[in-house]
Amino acid sequence: MSGRLIAIGDIHGCRLALERLIEAIQPRENDTIVTLGDYIDRGPDSCGVLDTLIQLAQRTRLVGILGNHEEMMLEVLNHGAAHHAWLRYGGVETLESYNFNGDLDFLPDTHKEFLDSLGDYYAQGDFFFTHAAYDPEAEFENQEIEMLRWYSLTDGIPPRHLSGKTAVVGHTANRDGEVLDAGHLVCIDTYCYGGGWLTAMEMNTRQVWQTDRQGRLKETAT
Repeated sequence: MSGRLIAIGDIHGCRLALERLIEAIQPRENDTIVTLGDYIDRGPDSCGVLDTLIQLAQRTRLVGILGNHEEMMLEVLNHGAAHHAWLRYGGVETLESYNFNGDLDFLPDTHKEFLDSLGDYYAQGDFFFTHAAYDPEAEFENQEIEMLRWYSLTDGIPPRHLSGKTAVVGHTANRDGEVLDAGHLVCIDTYCYGGGWLTAMEMNTRQVWQTDRQGRLKETAT
């Protein structure tokens, strides 16, 4: 497959960071951009982030992964799950971005369609992408959702996956703003909402772009 293969880490409502990152990347029609989940919660404009990603999908090949924060929201909205955990971990900010008035049917149809399109993992070439982590001994189609969406790398980095492919993940925030590169695993959640960076990486060349939540490009990114 021609074109660049670019991963974008956890966005968490940081629309300005995402817009500036896209501007820096200059996506092409034949690129593949994989977004690793957690588009919503914590940051100031979750609604705007989804709008931006939907627009991005019209100009390049966008592959979206479902994060644990989208899972929490959808469990509340679609299945009547208790809302306390979601609100505690950033759901309040998401509701504010949609001007929530008490009606749980607040998502526009375009946002519902986007969320419905998100997958659990994606593999291309020498790489595979999930939100959080993986079971190294399980084939991709047999992975447990708990590992893909919720496992924290603070509990240990899994060994190389049996496929031999390099894992590209988010979820575990690197609060120093640096990419975690363990060789067989790369984590690009660099804590944008909390004062770090939103990171994009071209996987074959390892070119990196980083922006902060105010939309400023990190000048040292190469």
